[in-house]
Amino acid sequence: MKKNTIYVDADACPVKEEIMEIAGRSEFRLVFVASYASYSADREADWVFVDQKKEEADLYIVNHAIPGDFVITQDMGLAGLLTGRGVFVLTNRGSIIYERDISEILHRRYLSYKSLAAGKKLKGPKPFTDEERKKFSAALTKLLCHLDH
Repeated sequence: MKKNTIYVDADACPVKEEIMEIAGRSEFRLVFVASYASYSADREADWVFVDQKKEEADLYIVNHAIPGDFVITQDMGLAGLLTGRGVFVLTNRGSIIYERDISEILHRRYLSYKSLAAGKKLKGPKPFTDEERKKFSAALTKLLCHLDH
């Protein structure tokens, strides 16, 4: 039987160290997916490097994740493609993304893009905090413990 996998949308992921530490205590295989622009020979986990074209890492994850796998991403478009397929999705700020929430999340994203196109200035994401790092670690630990049993 195939061991389930944690895929990490790794290019802009601020919690790689936490993921390696927590996933190392689980039965899940860990795969970081990033563009070649992020390549480094100094890495500890399994890495897959993809072309630098927009969405290449997302496409790799979509094409490889199966039900029961886990994806860590901040990309809600990617989350929308995965949650309906039985793939667990966690943001790097520690929020679980459920299939039932995707349409609202994507609608808010659409409205933001529409506002940008109309010339309105929008606030970007808040700076990543130590509190969010702790929230992420607690959420990942809880989910992996639940799924390992």
